[in-house]
Amino acid sequence: MSHPLGRRGALLFGAASVSACALPLREPAVPRGETARATVLGLPNERFMPAFGSGPINTEFEAAVRRRLAHLGAAPGVIIPPLDLIAVSGGGEDGAFGAGLLNGWSLEGTRPEFTLVTGVSTGALTAPFAFLGADYDAALKRVYTEVTFADIAIRRFLVAAFFNDALADSSPLYATISRELDTRMLARIAEGYRQGRLLLIGTTDLDAQIPVLWNIGAIAASGHPRGPETIHKILLASASIPGAFPPVLFDVTVDGQPHQELHVDGGAVHQAFLYPNSVTAVRRAYIAARRPVREVRAWLIRNGRIDADWATTDRRTLSIAQRAVTTMIAASGFNDANRIWLNAQRDQVEFRMAYIGRDFTTPLPAPFDQTYMRALYEYGFARARRGYDWSDRPPFNE
Repeated sequence: MSHPLGRRGALLFGAASVSACALPLREPAVPRGETARATVLGLPNERFMPAFGSGPINTEFEAAVRRRLAHLGAAPGVIIPPLDLIAVSGGGEDGAFGAGLLNGWSLEGTRPEFTLVTGVSTGALTAPFAFLGADYDAALKRVYTEVTFADIAIRRFLVAAFFNDALADSSPLYATISRELDTRMLARIAEGYRQGRLLLIGTTDLDAQIPVLWNIGAIAASGHPRGPETIHKILLASASIPGAFPPVLFDVTVDGQPHQELHVDGGAVHQAFLYPNSVTAVRRAYIAARRPVREVRAWLIRNGRIDADWATTDRRTLSIAQRAVTTMIAASGFNDANRIWLNAQRDQVEFRMAYIGRDFTTPLPAPFDQTYMRALYEYGFARARRGYDWSDRPPFNE
């Protein structure tokens, strides 16, 4: 008679073998050195990769300014109304804070129409609503107060997850994104783009290890038949936490040859971004020459805390690894906020930042807990409704 441990080992080996036979597959990756030439829809401005040069994104920002001037009926060289730029950070279920803040800000009455909106991770899910303004406040509230974990992911069995590409199946999140960003909403985003406003969403290309900034408005305005599906996949990819949610595959071509890219959460590179340094080169030259420049305001919603999230760490491999990862994510968020602020200081841009304060004490019992998210939404909403006390610098620089 065989030993019980031997039978258990054989069963596990058998399960592993079955799972191994069903390992997730992909088409060939984009060859080394060809990433910058890969295209999804064939649009010249569908996305930007600052790691390979700033020319394309500079061109897009310049074209947006021209469209904005035309929309406002202003002649070139005329100082137009202030430009409001906003970055919405990652933060998982803490995105409920930003959602509440935006909605409370609408009712308070001073929320501007943003010329540039950027989003990463949960911020990518918020960004389209921030771009479109108060007309979509009810939908934004619904996304962050009525969803449950079942609307986001399906847990996988541990053995299957080990041999698959993530601990959970994110198809419910894709369905939620597709339902909310419907044809009408995408048409509104396209109109905003034609008016000279930009909506950029960040993902991470795992093969190339670079950030990718997707031009959502341009894709929506292109009329490409695969445009809506691509936008839905971009938002899913930006929110796909590596290991927790599967990476998102994008079919691309290089010189007509098919390949696939693997994209995950934009937070793998940065928790928030606003504009590349090169975009404001002309502004800096004007400032140096003492020439007048238009007023620009940079807003940052950090869906997270600034104070350390203190917790006891068990002396166990997984506990230590998990704590190290959360520490790196927190440090990345601090660095991103500091970078945006320093760039604003350099460019004489007014900086304003919001974040979850120490006075919010509701505990998070489980990922995407509805009670927690509703409480955090109301916290952000109430603070903005009475006039949010925006910080003019990251608090750790005070």
